[in-house]
Amino acid sequence: MSIDLKALGSKLSAYRQQMGESIADLVTATGIDSVRLLGIETGVLWPTGDEILIIADHYRCDYKFFISDDHIAPFEQTKTLYRAHASDFSQADRQAVQDFLYLCETESFLMQELGRVGSIFSFQATGSNFKRHGEEAAAALRSTLGYSDREVPRDIYAEFRKVGVHMFRRKLGNSNISGLFIMHPIAGKSALVNHSEDIYRQRFSAAHEMAHAIFDADEIASVSYERINGTDLREVRANRFASCFLMPPAFLSSIVPPPASWSDADALHWANELRVSCQALGVALEAANLIDTQTSRRIQGLRVPRESKVDPELPASLSDAQRRRKSHLLELGLSDYYVGLCFDALHAGVISIGRASEALLCSQSELAELAKMYGRALHGDY
Repeated sequence: MSIDLKALGSKLSAYRQQMGESIADLVTATGIDSVRLLGIETGVLWPTGDEILIIADHYRCDYKFFISDDHIAPFEQTKTLYRAHASDFSQADRQAVQDFLYLCETESFLMQELGRVGSIFSFQATGSNFKRHGEEAAAALRSTLGYSDREVPRDIYAEFRKVGVHMFRRKLGNSNISGLFIMHPIAGKSALVNHSEDIYRQRFSAAHEMAHAIFDADEIASVSYERINGTDLREVRANRFASCFLMPPAFLSSIVPPPASWSDADALHWANELRVSCQALGVALEAANLIDTQTSRRIQGLRVPRESKVDPELPASLSDAQRRRKSHLLELGLSDYYVGLCFDALHAGVISIGRASEALLCSQSELAELAKMYGRALHGDY
């Protein structure tokens, strides 16, 4: 295969700049001399195979993207993302997004190899009422997932994975970003939820990004902020979808005592029961015409105590040490589902121990610790 040295250098330079890195940053990360890096980027020097592999590994990108025009990478998607929202993503956050994209692609590959591909949910909106689109899509997805109007989904991350969306939580430094959606060229619909947010806000953000996966996949990439722009009907629709998926109006109408007569304790109880913030609950109740604006504002001003909140991936059965460790893994994007998928693939011989540690963003010694935490073996059965 003939390699175009100028094209190769151009790709490497563009990727580095998109990641917000200087040559000095890349030297520190890869150990490759600055003179060589500059020579490679300008198309003057031929890189060695090891250098290409090292740089590709740093960017969580398949090396074939750099040496072949036939190989696809999510470069255009992130380019679109940063072109529109450049100032909102620090260098560290760009690396976090790159890790997220790598996890999505790896998850997609492992699901295919293990025969665990989820079903695809589609919804065709009619008319021009965006809020109604969100309401109808939420009802349709709940029905597809087998939920009645009076049932509350607990682990929505698992539910969204069932319908073909790669759903990861990852800590971002910018707390104003609640999540983002990217149409990955290989993995398909992929959503990231900012793990820096409150646990219940993360849950709402996941449903919000699910709406973008349903309605806005043709946009390639989008960013959602903590406070939405009320004039952006797509964001309004996504919020309405999230509200109706998590708090269907029929469920809210069935609550006893009726929300109009709630005490603060009642409001806190139901917010925790529904796994939503009091702000989201107050807005949903008013939208369902179950309370007036004054009551809505009172409920929105309440806060569920942090210690009362429930995270589906951090059950009460965990010890304090296990909770800290698993919380750190979630910050990196490593969900229980993804970790389990990697160990199952290792067990099935789909990937090696080296590839498993790479997939789990850790060293092989750390992989052994991870296996112990999840009650999995690295030797013997494998």
